[in-house]
Amino acid sequence: MIAEPSSGIAASHQENSIHDETVPESTVQNGSCLRNGNLKTPRGKRKVQEQCENIRRNSSSTRRASQLQNGQVVEAVTLFEVVSMGKRAMQSVVDDWVEAYKQDRDVALLDLINFFIQCSGCQGMVTAEMFQSLPKSDVIQKMTETFDEETGLQYKKFMAYPWILTVTWPVDMDNEDYPLIKPGPYWKKFKANFCEFTAVLIQQCQCSILYDSYLMDTVISLLTGLADSMVRAFRHTSTLAALKLLTALVRVRLNLDVSKHNTQRLYEVEKNRITGKRTNCRLDQLERKRKECEQKPLEIQNMMNAIFKGTFLQRYRDVIPEIRAICIEEIGSWMKMYPDTFLNDSYLKYIGWMLYDKQAEVRLKCLLGLQGIYSRKELVSKMDLFTSRFKDRIVSMTLDKDHEVAVQAMKLLMLMSQNCEDALSSEDCETLYQFVYTTHRPLAVAAGEFLYKRLLNNQGDGEGLPKSRGKFEPSASHLRILIAFFLESELHKHVAYLVDSLWDWAASLLKDWACMTSLLLQDSEEDGALSGAQESALIEIILVTVREAAEGHPPVGRGAAKKILSVKEKKIQLEDCTKITEHFIVVLPQLLAKYSADAEKVVNLLPIPQYYDLEAYSTGHLEKHLDALLKEVKDIMCKHSDMDVLEACSRMYDILCSGDLAIHNRVDLARTQLIDELVDQLNQLLHDSWREEEGLCTGEEGISRICSALRRIAAFHNAHDLAKWNLHDKTSELLVFEMEHGSLPVQMILPALQCTYFALLWQLVAVGERPSSKETLLALRRELRLFCQICTCYLSHKNKDLSEKAFMILCDLLLILSHQNSSSDEAVGLLEYLPSMSLQSKMLLFIQDHVFTEEEEEFKDLTEEEERTKEGYKLNDLHRRRSLLAVYCKLIVCNVVEMVAAAEIYKHYMKTYNDFGDIIKETLSRTRHNDKIQCAKTLVLCLQQVWLLTEIHNRARVLQRR
Repeated sequence: MIAEPSSGIAASHQENSIHDETVPESTVQNGSCLRNGNLKTPRGKRKVQEQCENIRRNSSSTRRASQLQNGQVVEAVTLFEVVSMGKRAMQSVVDDWVEAYKQDRDVALLDLINFFIQCSGCQGMVTAEMFQSLPKSDVIQKMTETFDEETGLQYKKFMAYPWILTVTWPVDMDNEDYPLIKPGPYWKKFKANFCEFTAVLIQQCQCSILYDSYLMDTVISLLTGLADSMVRAFRHTSTLAALKLLTALVRVRLNLDVSKHNTQRLYEVEKNRITGKRTNCRLDQLERKRKECEQKPLEIQNMMNAIFKGTFLQRYRDVIPEIRAICIEEIGSWMKMYPDTFLNDSYLKYIGWMLYDKQAEVRLKCLLGLQGIYSRKELVSKMDLFTSRFKDRIVSMTLDKDHEVAVQAMKLLMLMSQNCEDALSSEDCETLYQFVYTTHRPLAVAAGEFLYKRLLNNQGDGEGLPKSRGKFEPSASHLRILIAFFLESELHKHVAYLVDSLWDWAASLLKDWACMTSLLLQDSEEDGALSGAQESALIEIILVTVREAAEGHPPVGRGAAKKILSVKEKKIQLEDCTKITEHFIVVLPQLLAKYSADAEKVVNLLPIPQYYDLEAYSTGHLEKHLDALLKEVKDIMCKHSDMDVLEACSRMYDILCSGDLAIHNRVDLARTQLIDELVDQLNQLLHDSWREEEGLCTGEEGISRICSALRRIAAFHNAHDLAKWNLHDKTSELLVFEMEHGSLPVQMILPALQCTYFALLWQLVAVGERPSSKETLLALRRELRLFCQICTCYLSHKNKDLSEKAFMILCDLLLILSHQNSSSDEAVGLLEYLPSMSLQSKMLLFIQDHVFTEEEEEFKDLTEEEERTKEGYKLNDLHRRRSLLAVYCKLIVCNVVEMVAAAEIYKHYMKTYNDFGDIIKETLSRTRHNDKIQCAKTLVLCLQQVWLLTEIHNRARVLQRR
């Protein structure tokens, strides 16, 4: 049947077709190729006889019979369906297509044209007309892309020599997905197969029809024409196809170069043979082949130039980022595959320019392409001008807002540092080293690799290091370099980030604890001994490396959750724990003995036993080392009154007493003896200095000793139940006296307040774990009420530290009491406690005074050191205020205080957004989740109060003007 075109389409064809100069030969409709078997080309000025046959067929039912080797006939599918099916059928189908091309190249080419149109997602109609002798300028004028308002169809007419193609498609095609951008694994595989098809096509044609001056001219014209379309689907699909085609041609060119080289060698060998043994036939054959190998590369080069100029130069700045990314990715692969042609400044400039692209995907492709070049030393010599021109841009890309771009920029800079001499200045390196402290782990690890290979690994191979004087010296030199870098960076609270960044590259160095401890135990008077600052830094490094090896997880802030360790990683972790245990069981007491007077060093040494396999003390018969450890810890407890040191000692006792360890009784006995001594010391001091009516009667030295004893007991009370020593009555008596008379030193009241609080918490734990008598519960209730009364009184204390400590403890205790879990309902009923409205008002007033009231500026004309101190003071003050606000907002969220109190907090949202915005916003979100109605009422109340304050302020300003 002959398909009758609609009147609209016919009219459009009359306007856009070329009549006398062209012969309409075939039509592709609904994605199907319609062929005319009597395709002829006119000669001279002979009149053209038009032969048209329009056959309508559905693409999904189009089949082509092909004869297999075993004689069976099967139905073949279209090229588009073959690519969709996968790679296994592709090789044979391409071979079939090549055979079909050799039999009837026009029909086969139309099949290929149809394939590219279908891959663009086009469900329209393609009309192919044979180009005759129309002048080129007139043809270009006819190459148009128009829209027919009557039919709602869009037309594109362009030349794919020797045809002029007219593609017709619905106007809304731009708004639809097409295969290359459709989501899902199926279409991702289709894209890979599409790229593979172009490679296989060129590969199978390179020995035959590739050089017939017909196939490639048509395909290149087709893809170049489609790449110039205003329709994204055509541009994207044809650009990808054309550039993949060029990549395949580059491979052909490489094969030709190899063949040319081999042919030349054979020709020289044959030519140099003795005349009698040389055959002229063989020599003539090699000569013909040599000339052929010289001619073919020229043809391939012409094809490559046509695609590069017709597609790449037009599309590398396309408005669609995916198209720009394809261009950059492919030019990078050409440079690596065929550097003799593509690796020069004429092509490199395109990658350099696109480093500034607005889309991260394009910038990333630039960096990945450059990595492939800079990783090969033989190519780096051609990159001098590019490096000098774009190095600063690449360095700045380590700060890119896209994390992956920043990571790849760091990796590229590492390759540049390795393979380009003096590519990076010392200032550049110092800038890049600091990225080991970033919170984004992949970037930090890349920076760690850069630091290790640039600073540590090179030093290990290089000059200027001390000569080896022992088995630890190579590692010791590297550790000294690492310590120096850490101290120079002045980020002493971030050693965990530094170690984690280097962990993947310098694990053997960071796990060389024998070397580290030998440096610490070295006599300070020996030549090359570490300074005090270096010792402190090394001890921090030891603690962090032990923790990382034992836990196998990055520090807090790097990684959303703990990673799941593989079997191999668990095996390494177990080996490291064994190594830690065997080494530090023996060495740690020696380190504590040496540094027992230094609080900073001791605080970082005491947590190490928590990473031991504590059973090793008994299984390895190492009790003497346990006794040495307990002796040193007791000595440290007696020497220090710093809370950090005391709490570290308390935690160590808690770790050594945990579980059903064989050493439990031994450690518990030592702990009990120590607490007995501390309690006896406190009782004796209070007995000598305390009078019930007069209060404290002693000098400064006596007060200092009482404060130290209280601090030690408070540190122990935090992790250990000291109920049998009945300390609550003594500390409570001090608090009540201060509440009534207010004459005791604050440094005594603070640890007494903590001791009382911990004593009450341990009693609540006991009540929750086992049933208690009503008398016990009533007594505990009285003690809790009294303690809350004391804390409430202390809220107005003149000492800021005491009042804020009391507020924090009161908030925590109220939260615990309002959510008390117990083994009996009676206990819950008796102990549950909600703050009165009076107490709620006092707490809200406290927040307004201590959080939202700004202190007056007292700093003027400060030196640089004083300015640094001022900044530190401001940071600490902000942290303190945030802690107070957070603990109070927790009471609001948990319904301990009325939600209406949040209105006073919300009023400060805009004014204090930078300091407290996250806390207030989270409070608003949680309260809304709890009760939307009450939350809305609270917001209305807040807005009313703000409006009233604004009105009062405006009236005051008006009165002032009068």
